[in-house]
Amino acid sequence: MHTVITSKFQTTIPKRIREKLHLSIHDKLDWRIEDGKIVVTPNKPRFLDLRGSIKIGAGDIAEDILAAREQRLHKFK
Repeated sequence: MHTVITSKFQTTIPKRIREKLHLSIHDKLDWRIEDGKIVVTPNKPRFLDLRGSIKIGAGDIAEDILAAREQRLHKFK
């Protein structure tokens, strides 16, 4: 399988590889050189690495929804 490096030094991961490794948009990849070759591996977070990313406990959901809306609006301005 061959791909081309663009003028911006980007390349496309072939569909067969994306499907086999279950890669999707915004996944992270680790790049390294081993024995003069480029080795690229998916960097999928382990389940326990996600600990703390979900807010739990008492709180005002309406306040959280408004804050999230404001963040999105600010992001696209």
